[in-house]
Amino acid sequence: MSQNKYRAVVTGGTRGIGFAIAERLVKDGLEVITTGTKKDASHPDGTSYYHVDFLNNDSVVDFVEFLKKQQVDVLVNNAGINKIGEFASIDIEDFDQILRVNLRTPFQLCQAVIPNMKENNWGRIVNLTSIFGNISKEYRASYSSSKFGLDGMTAALSAEVSEFGILANSVGPGFIDTDLTRSVLGDRGIAEIKKGIPMKRLGRIDEIASLVSWLVSKENTYISGQNIMIDGGFSRV
Repeated sequence: MSQNKYRAVVTGGTRGIGFAIAERLVKDGLEVITTGTKKDASHPDGTSYYHVDFLNNDSVVDFVEFLKKQQVDVLVNNAGINKIGEFASIDIEDFDQILRVNLRTPFQLCQAVIPNMKENNWGRIVNLTSIFGNISKEYRASYSSSKFGLDGMTAALSAEVSEFGILANSVGPGFIDTDLTRSVLGDRGIAEIKKGIPMKRLGRIDEIASLVSWLVSKENTYISGQNIMIDGGFSRV
């Protein structure tokens, strides 16, 4: 699949799932811009890098203005944060930060790129959500709020822009084998998680990247407004 005339933006593209997505889109022939919170961060070969802090309003505004001046054909909102805590003890500032990065920022970035997509009558948007935007679990009220919201925003957006050739979907990864997952869960935690996954293994970042690659390609001509879970069947048992 070659889309070498298309430009993609992948937020949070310096590690894990975002890195794999950006790397795959480069292989697909797209011009790719990645973002990260560090001024000098590693990013996939063949990508350009934009430093942006989604918790800093001025930084976000600058990035939004930058995007408005670009011809962005593909937007992948991958950047996100999470803080686990008991509902009654969640700090409202932490709650606001999670919603700012996980929901408000994707909303703003979609607003920035849609006018040019409409003008070209073509565009692809993928918002990375989570299994916890489809199901939930204790101590994840803030995170689930943001991801349920992002799924809802994606569906509403699709209803408005699909007639202009802009297909918007959300992808909900389950437990994926990343450095972050292993550091948080540890070997014992991962072993327990695997027991609850019908496929009895963690997902791979390349599996997420392959799905996103297809969703943003010309081969996807009729899938829009969907929340696609990629979790080895975890959310269905």
